[in-house]
Amino acid sequence: MSTIFSSVLTVFFAIPIIGTILVFTVIKLTLKTTKKALHMALDFTTIFYIVSVHFLIVTLWDKSFFWLIILVMLVIAMVFVFVHWKVKEEIIVKRVWKGFWRFNFILFFFTYFVLTFYGLVSRAITFSFSS
Repeated sequence: MSTIFSSVLTVFFAIPIIGTILVFTVIKLTLKTTKKALHMALDFTTIFYIVSVHFLIVTLWDKSFFWLIILVMLVIAMVFVFVHWKVKEEIIVKRVWKGFWRFNFILFFFTYFVLTFYGLVSRAITFSFSS
Protein backbone atom coordinates (compact mmCIF):
# COMPACT_ATOMS: atom_id res chain seq x y z
CA MET A 1 0.00 0.00 0.00
CA SER A 2 2.80 2.42 0.86
CA THR A 3 4.50 1.63 -2.47
CA ILE A 4 1.37 2.61 -4.38
CA PHE A 5 1.01 5.80 -2.33
CA SER A 6 4.65 6.79 -2.87
CA SER A 7 4.37 6.02 -6.60
CA VAL A 8 1.29 8.22 -6.97
CA LEU A 9 2.95 10.98 -4.96
CA THR A 10 6.05 10.74 -7.15
CA VAL A 11 3.94 11.18 -10.28
CA PHE A 12 2.26 14.25 -8.75
CA PHE A 13 5.65 15.75 -7.88
CA ALA A 14 7.09 14.97 -11.31
CA ILE A 15 4.05 16.18 -13.27
CA PRO A 16 2.03 18.36 -10.88
CA ILE A 17 -0.48 19.37 -13.55
CA ILE A 18 -1.86 15.82 -13.37
CA GLY A 19 -2.42 16.24 -9.64
CA THR A 20 -4.09 19.61 -10.18
CA ILE A 21 -6.45 18.23 -12.81
CA LEU A 22 -7.26 15.16 -10.71
CA VAL A 23 -7.93 17.17 -7.54
CA PHE A 24 -10.00 19.69 -9.50
CA THR A 25 -12.09 16.91 -11.05
CA VAL A 26 -12.77 15.19 -7.73
CA ILE A 27 -13.70 18.44 -5.99
CA LYS A 28 -15.85 19.57 -8.95
CA LEU A 29 -17.79 16.30 -8.89
CA THR A 30 -18.24 16.67 -5.13
CA LEU A 31 -19.16 20.36 -4.89
CA LYS A 32 -20.71 20.96 -8.33
CA THR A 33 -19.19 24.47 -8.49
CA THR A 34 -16.34 25.19 -10.88
CA LYS A 35 -14.98 28.35 -9.25
CA LYS A 36 -14.71 26.90 -5.76
CA ALA A 37 -13.33 23.63 -7.11
CA LEU A 38 -10.64 25.51 -9.05
CA HIS A 39 -9.62 27.57 -6.03
CA MET A 40 -9.48 24.53 -3.77
CA ALA A 41 -7.52 22.51 -6.34
CA LEU A 42 -4.97 25.32 -6.66
CA ASP A 43 -4.70 25.60 -2.89
CA PHE A 44 -4.23 21.85 -2.42
CA THR A 45 -1.68 21.36 -5.21
CA THR A 46 0.59 24.34 -4.61
CA ILE A 47 2.95 22.12 -2.64
CA PHE A 48 3.31 19.84 -5.69
CA TYR A 49 4.62 22.75 -7.75
CA ILE A 50 7.00 23.90 -5.02
CA VAL A 51 8.51 20.43 -4.67
CA SER A 52 8.57 19.99 -8.47
CA VAL A 53 10.51 23.22 -8.92
CA HIS A 54 12.98 22.04 -6.31
CA PHE A 55 13.54 18.72 -8.08
CA LEU A 56 13.77 20.40 -11.49
CA ILE A 57 16.51 22.67 -10.16
CA VAL A 58 18.35 19.68 -8.70
CA THR A 59 18.03 17.83 -12.01
CA LEU A 60 19.16 20.78 -14.14
CA TRP A 61 22.04 22.10 -12.05
CA ASP A 62 22.91 19.22 -9.66
CA LYS A 63 22.50 21.57 -6.70
CA SER A 64 19.76 22.01 -4.16
CA PHE A 65 18.47 25.55 -3.85
CA PHE A 66 15.68 24.60 -1.47
CA TRP A 67 16.99 27.19 0.98
CA LEU A 68 16.50 29.83 -1.71
CA ILE A 69 12.95 28.63 -2.39
CA ILE A 70 12.15 28.91 1.32
CA LEU A 71 13.82 32.32 1.49
CA VAL A 72 11.80 33.61 -1.48
CA MET A 73 8.61 32.32 0.10
CA LEU A 74 9.47 34.05 3.39
CA VAL A 75 10.14 37.34 1.61
CA ILE A 76 6.85 37.02 -0.28
CA ALA A 77 5.07 36.34 3.02
CA MET A 78 6.66 39.43 4.60
CA VAL A 79 5.65 41.57 1.63
CA PHE A 80 2.08 40.28 1.79
CA VAL A 81 1.86 40.98 5.53
CA PHE A 82 3.36 44.46 5.14
CA VAL A 83 1.10 45.44 2.22
CA HIS A 84 -1.97 44.05 3.97
CA TRP A 85 -1.07 45.98 7.11
CA LYS A 86 -0.55 49.21 5.14
CA VAL A 87 -3.85 48.86 3.27
CA LYS A 88 -6.13 47.49 6.00
CA GLU A 89 -4.24 48.82 9.07
CA GLU A 90 -4.69 45.42 10.67
CA ILE A 91 -3.53 41.95 9.78
CA ILE A 92 -6.17 39.35 8.98
CA VAL A 93 -4.07 36.20 8.97
CA LYS A 94 -6.52 34.08 6.97
CA ARG A 95 -6.69 36.59 4.10
CA VAL A 96 -2.93 37.15 4.10
CA TRP A 97 -2.30 33.39 4.07
CA LYS A 98 -4.76 32.84 1.21
CA GLY A 99 -3.18 35.59 -0.89
CA PHE A 100 0.33 34.41 -0.09
CA TRP A 101 -0.48 30.78 -0.91
CA ARG A 102 -2.22 31.62 -4.21
CA PHE A 103 0.61 33.92 -5.23
CA ASN A 104 3.00 31.05 -4.56
CA PHE A 105 0.89 28.84 -6.79
CA ILE A 106 1.16 31.34 -9.64
CA LEU A 107 4.90 31.84 -9.07
CA PHE A 108 5.78 28.14 -8.88
CA PHE A 109 3.34 27.17 -11.65
CA PHE A 110 5.11 29.49 -14.10
CA THR A 111 8.54 28.63 -12.71
CA TYR A 112 7.78 24.94 -13.23
CA PHE A 113 6.93 25.49 -16.89
CA VAL A 114 9.88 27.83 -17.49
CA LEU A 115 12.30 25.32 -15.95
CA THR A 116 10.73 22.44 -17.87
CA PHE A 117 11.06 24.36 -21.14
CA TYR A 118 14.62 25.38 -20.26
CA GLY A 119 15.51 21.78 -19.42
CA LEU A 120 14.05 20.46 -22.67
CA VAL A 121 15.84 23.07 -24.78
CA SER A 122 19.18 22.74 -22.99
CA ARG A 123 19.12 18.93 -23.20
CA ALA A 124 18.13 19.07 -26.87
CA ILE A 125 20.98 21.45 -27.63
CA THR A 126 23.43 19.37 -25.62
CA PHE A 127 22.28 16.18 -27.34
CA SER A 128 22.31 17.76 -30.82
CA PHE A 129 25.76 19.28 -30.60
CA SER A 130 27.58 16.62 -28.60
CA SER A 131 30.01 14.46 -30.49
